[in-house]
Parts: sequence; C-alpha cells; structure tokens
Amino acid sequence: MTHLPFIIAAFAVFVLVLAADALGTRLRLRAARRQALQRQQRQRARDTQAPATPLATELSR
Repeated sequence: MTHLPFIIAAFAVFVLVLAADALGTRLRLRAARRQALQRQQRQRARDTQAPATPLATELSR
C-alpha cells in the first residue's frame, strides 16, 4: 500500500494555501499603499490651499 497519492494531495493543498496567503498579502499591501498615497495627496492639497478668509485673532460675539 502506497501513500504517494495522499502525499501528493497534501503538498498540493499546502501549495494552494501558501499561494492564497501570498496573494492575499499582496492585495492588502497594494490597498494599503493606495490608501496611504491618497491620504498623502489629500494632505498636500490641504496644505497648499490658502484659507478663503483669514482666521480672526479675537473671538467675535
């Protein structure tokens, strides 16, 4: 009795799970990079915008 089919199936499942984990990690990293880039672009746009009205130095009633 040989265990070769079981061993091949176990390695195949291992490789599939490993590939799925690597793909999931890559997709999460890509999404995180995209979010960080968008956040950085919004911050730069916010910093370069001049305020429409100057801030008052005193409180008004």
